[in-house]
Order: sequence, then C-alpha cells, then structure tokens
Amino acid sequence: MSNFIKSYQANVGLNHTPAYQVSGQPYCSGSLDGRTGTAVKVEFPYVTRWVHIINHDTNELTGAFSEAGLAGGNHFKLHRTHGTNEGYYSPAFELKVSELWFTGSANFDVIAGLTSIPASRTTTEDGPSWSGSAGVG
Repeated sequence: MSNFIKSYQANVGLNHTPAYQVSGQPYCSGSLDGRTGTAVKVEFPYVTRWVHIINHDTNELTGAFSEAGLAGGNHFKLHRTHGTNEGYYSPAFELKVSELWFTGSANFDVIAGLTSIPASRTTTEDGPSWSGSAGVG
C-alpha cells in the first residue's frame, strides 16, 4: 500500500471534523465601506467555522460568497433594524468559506471563527470559496 497516507501525515481538509468541533480562531474586520463603487472582498486566512455580519448603516448591505454571486442573483441582503443605533446583527452562519463579497453599506463589520484549514482548500477549477457552484455564482 504505497499510496496509503497515515492519518497523522494527512493534510487537513474541508471534511476534517475535528477542525469544526473546537472553538474558532477569532477574526474581525470592522468599519468596512461598501459604498465606494467597488465591491468589498473579505478574505479569510483560514476556512471559516462560522460568520457573523453587522450592518450599522441605514443602507441595505448585499453580500455573496463569490464575486460572480454578487454581480448575479446569488446573494443575500441585510437591512438595518430601524429605530436602533446598533444596526442589524445577522445570526452566526455556520459556513465553510474563504472569502465573502459585499456592497451597499457604508459601515459594516464581519466577525468569524476560523478553523485550522488553509483557505486554499476551498479553491476549485471555478475559483475560490465555491465560485461556480450552484447557488453561489
């Protein structure tokens, strides 16, 4: 069995369960501005375990898992909760992504818990972070 890789020598990949069973390494990117006319790309150094987004602006925040998804119809929208100063807090999305794309809001934050899986593990022939997948872009 010369092709057999011993488990302690195998590289960590997307289906490496222990990477998702432990708390995520903290990641935070705050006061981002998606109203500049150019989409904001948030790149994570490792695959995420979960992602939390906060929109502080009164403008709607549009987000996607790829640049193609943002340009097309495969995106999501976060509105600010009117009447509060805190903005809209999304639930913690349990997603394994290496990047997110945003536009629309002049003030938003991205908080994530990261795994120990290198971001390059989400790259396919169609691009990073599931680009080209059904429902992504």
